[in-house]
Amino acid sequence: MNKGISVALLIVGVLLIVWGVSAFDSASSDVSQVLTGSPTDKAIWLLVGGIIAGVVGLFGVLRAGKID
Repeated sequence: MNKGISVALLIVGVLLIVWGVSAFDSASSDVSQVLTGSPTDKAIWLLVGGIIAGVVGLFGVLRAGKID
């Protein structure tokens, strides 16, 4: 995997995690937690997507560093 793509994935992952935490703490997520016991789907997908992108990006950065 190209190191530039890996860095971009890592940055996107961090941004998605920050956005997911913000969505998790929003008023709509609070209402959803009160009514259903779980946060909104948007918050969950942002967090999951951010974690996956971050892990893939980190793996790519670490692997690219060892090959070069």
